Amino acid sequence: IVSGSRDEVVRVWDAKSGGQIGSPLKGHTSEVMSVAFSPDGNRIVSGSWDETVRVWDAKSGGQIGKLLKGHPSDITPVAFSPDGNSIISAGGMSIPTPTTLHPTNNSKQSICL
Repeated sequence: IVSGSRDEVVRVWDAKSGGQIGSPLKGHTSEVMSVAFSPDGNRIVSGSWDETVRVWDAKSGGQIGKLLKGHPSDITPVAFSPDGNSIISAGGMSIPTPTTLHPTNNSKQSICL
């Protein structure tokens, strides 16, 4: 299980014991509003009110690649595509913003809907 919180971190939890696995994933500078595992379970994506999307290695907890940007407001939902090759994000709690598709192989915005 993965969670994001107001304390700006992402945490991974053991579903069986309820205990935290590893250290919190730090890097966001505002509340983490959305998190998701990749389909293969090896990566985590997080979206924050700091207007960024981050990708994490689920085992090491290290950030993968560069910050993903593309929204002029807070990021509310994030998700991996079913094949794990793209990340979709959207913003809009304070300013409605388009949905953005980020390919995971080059960390650049490719489509803004």
